[in-house]
Amino acid sequence: MSLNFPAIDKAAPAFSALNQKSETVTLKSLKGKKVVLYFYPKAMTPGCTTQACGIRDSRDEFEKLNTVVLGIS
Repeated sequence: MSLNFPAIDKAAPAFSALNQKSETVTLKSLKGKKVVLYFYPKAMTPGCTTQACGIRDSRDEFEKLNTVVLGIS
């Protein structure tokens, strides 16, 4: 099996996903912003919750950096 990952500093491939409100989010809709994709194995577990809370608590800093964080479980 071969995996093809985008090169560092290259554009990410297009994607779409549903958010917590069942609304479609696309990479194209976030154009002009930096995007962090945050992958976590299982929602509502102690470790993942702690990590997610850290990201949530840093929201203002991400906004200052024109960055959106998308969590994917």
